[in-house]
Amino acid sequence: YDPLFYDVMLYIFGTMMFSIFLLGVIGYWIRVHGWAYKDNRERWVDELDGHFENEGIGLIPDNGKYW
Repeated sequence: YDPLFYDVMLYIFGTMMFSIFLLGVIGYWIRVHGWAYKDNRERWVDELDGHFENEGIGLIPDNGKYW
């Protein structure tokens, strides 16, 4: 029986558990914040489109006057 076996086994197991934890944290961060700046920008543009839709900005009138 190698006395270092338990230490090495514990080190490998701890490294694996820490890597799984780190991957979970990174996955949660990506899920919350998105992949890149583009995702945050698209979220902001979607919010701006919501304001435009509420105010009726940029809509084509339906009365046929301009067509």
